[in-house]
Amino acid sequence: MVATEPKGHDGMSSPDAALGMGEAVEIVAYDPAWPAEFEHERALIACALGGRMLGIEHVGSTAVAGLGAKPIIDITVSVRRLADGENCVRPLEGLGYVYRGDGGIPGRLYFSKPTTRPRTHHLHMVEHGSDFWQRHILFRDYLRKHPDEADRYYRLKVRLAAQFRDDRVGYTEAKTKFIESALARARGTELGRTGFSLSSA
Repeated sequence: MVATEPKGHDGMSSPDAALGMGEAVEIVAYDPAWPAEFEHERALIACALGGRMLGIEHVGSTAVAGLGAKPIIDITVSVRRLADGENCVRPLEGLGYVYRGDGGIPGRLYFSKPTTRPRTHHLHMVEHGSDFWQRHILFRDYLRKHPDEADRYYRLKVRLAAQFRDDRVGYTEAKTKFIESALARARGTELGRTGFSLSSA
């Protein structure tokens, strides 16, 4: 997979991963330090939240080996009920996260870190087994199993980052067709193997 060399950024929570994105959309080469950065953050979050959370997953493009991405670690944390997430706000603020409500997506509690740009981490808190939880894990696992599709996705993101450099919403919306198509293929695979799709499980 061909990508531009990653650029260095401030705002890292561990010394090895080059993380952080400012206002402009930026795609950098895959950094092998990203999984370790997630594990570093996972341990902090698990210690802070304890039994309040049911699961924690590394999602988004930084969770797919070899895939160039925006240099931000996306983390999804699941809770039994979304109302339980309100009790997680203060502990996460203690780790440097800023609570941003649902961030425009109902059914999610959204956090970012650090308090000012460049951001290095996005945390999405949802109910365990929710559509958000399933879709993000399904898409991640599909790209992990299909490197050719991951490469197509990378090339699309590079083109869109150039086109929508100062328009994050436009960049995100322009990826929708690819993502929905990939999810449909992933669900078809699940249906063929198990007899039911994740969305109906």
